[in-house]
Amino acid sequence: MTKSHMAHKVAQLGIAVHIANGKTADVLLRLLNEEVINTRFVPQKNASGKKRWIAHSENYAKGIVQINEGAKQALISSKASSLLPVGVTDVIKEFQKGDIIKIIDEKNKLLGLGIAEYGSEKAEERLGQKKQKPLVHYDYLFLNPEIA
Repeated sequence: MTKSHMAHKVAQLGIAVHIANGKTADVLLRLLNEEVINTRFVPQKNASGKKRWIAHSENYAKGIVQINEGAKQALISSKASSLLPVGVTDVIKEFQKGDIIKIIDEKNKLLGLGIAEYGSEKAEERLGQKKQKPLVHYDYLFLNPEIA
């Protein structure tokens, strides 16, 4: 299950992934020649290098913000969306501008990671406010494949 999860995550970043039996003789050559049974995860899009880096930075996240259902739906829609303060309901853990932050839903499920455009102090001041600068710009936002 873990291999499948990671392979799916990597494919979301635009990288093809194959899972095959590593004990098979010459498995890589045979894989390239399509002579061995494998599971292939087809890349869905080509994510930027920055998004690829963010996707694998969960352990380095400094802050946590919680968002409402409306913000969640906006983020997972097919339209590219940034995380706006109007959808943020709580700052759970403090952070500074430029830090990686975790984005969680109302049930505390991790939705994604992003780079904060400003610190948690400003974010708290802008909670729920419309017409504000995004907390996380779309270009610096990675959403977990399971929710997208």
